[in-house]
Amino acid sequence: MLTRRAFLATPVAASLSAQQRRPNIIFILADDLGWRDTSVYGSNFYETPNIDRLAARGMRFTQAYAAAPICSPTRASILTGLYPARLGFTTPAGHLPQVILEQTLSPKAQPHHKALTPNSITRLKQDYVTLAETLKSAGYRTAHFGKWHLGSEPYDALHQGFDQDTPHFPGPGPAGGYLGGPWKFWPSQGKPGEHIEDRMAEEAERFIAANKGGPFYVNYWVFSVHSPWQAKPELVAKYARKVELTDPQHNPVAGAMVESLDQAVGRLMKAVDEAGLANNTIFVFFSDNGGVFWNPGKPGMMHPEYANTPVTSNAPLRAGKATSYEGGSREPCIVVWPGKTKPGAVSSVIIQSIDFYPTLLTMAGVAHPGHKIDGVSFVPALEGRSHDRGPVFLHFPHYTPVTGGRPATYVRRGDWKLIRFWCDNEDQTDRFELYNLRDDLSETRNLARANPAKVAELNTLIEGFLGGTKAVVPKPNPGYSYASRSN
Repeated sequence: MLTRRAFLATPVAASLSAQQRRPNIIFILADDLGWRDTSVYGSNFYETPNIDRLAARGMRFTQAYAAAPICSPTRASILTGLYPARLGFTTPAGHLPQVILEQTLSPKAQPHHKALTPNSITRLKQDYVTLAETLKSAGYRTAHFGKWHLGSEPYDALHQGFDQDTPHFPGPGPAGGYLGGPWKFWPSQGKPGEHIEDRMAEEAERFIAANKGGPFYVNYWVFSVHSPWQAKPELVAKYARKVELTDPQHNPVAGAMVESLDQAVGRLMKAVDEAGLANNTIFVFFSDNGGVFWNPGKPGMMHPEYANTPVTSNAPLRAGKATSYEGGSREPCIVVWPGKTKPGAVSSVIIQSIDFYPTLLTMAGVAHPGHKIDGVSFVPALEGRSHDRGPVFLHFPHYTPVTGGRPATYVRRGDWKLIRFWCDNEDQTDRFELYNLRDDLSETRNLARANPAKVAELNTLIEGFLGGTKAVVPKPNPGYSYASRSN
């Protein structure tokens, strides 16, 4: 395996003229944006004209998956092309003060939990050659804007291949709120009442203008629409007037937050157009996990009048963030590759967040650094050709009280999806749910009992995945007490 140090010491072989011909790349990653949280994906509540325009320029995927139903692991998977199970990064732990670099199984669990579960690592180790490092070595100027959540120094963006990191903050959300300023997490910046997405868009616009000679790679990883749920008052009022309680999406604060996200996307598109770079700039739009489908509840997390209104709905997908159902990991995904993707194209090809690494390198004409990754390039799909990347896996071996979620691993191959819930039967054996997503997108009919052969077939794939990634898996909790169950 090529080490990070050896790779970074390798001289750039491309000539300057070849570098100039490479496409620019802008990767827009939303936070907690659900599969149906834009109008181009079918929402009747959210207004996203700029994201819709982006989709009209390129290809929209209907079966794109995050490698985890929560943020830090998915972010790590994008930068490394590796499954979170292999990394040991399986919870949103990138902001925690303790530095944990190796995943282990917790020796204890609450008595009402049937399984002992892994302790996630809390930092993206520097061992991995990241996408940013690979592009930088090929002559790209690199910048990260917004949320990182993969560790503070020395595990921050500046130590993982980025020339610029703004606002250089490791937290899970905009501490203190979206409306500045200055912001608690960025005390030296911000005008009174300024929205953090407006400021991030301004910073990215400045970088694009300064580096229009290219090539550049921009990670525009927005804070929206993560908690605390806070938005511009005039937009909240706008969406309050649109509320129809028969529409499962009817939280005005969420509507306002999605619109601020959309405005930032529009500003980046305009900056590229004004710099004369539209014909040589790749855009990727994606989300790190599914939408928050529960009531905010906690004081200070949401405008009081909407605290008991679900943040969003991922219907027809089941559940959402921090679950192993479709609502947790099926994401909106748009890729614009000028001259390659057919404008307005829609693809039902299955892709996953680990696939961006090899795909973007191929699109940019940059050689892969040589180490093994889990991702598979979906360039054939972008060019309108057939593509089958094989099965996709998700390993989320944790309890999530807010959703009632249980530790689980799933595989999807073709139309079939098998979820293995660890130690979830009363005798602490594993429990299985099997769905045919072609016939049952909402995962309402568990076919496991009726189709044991398919369960066995897909569980063999799960076993191979877990062994191949050396995943830490749950074990029966010896201290489990039926009488103490609370969930």
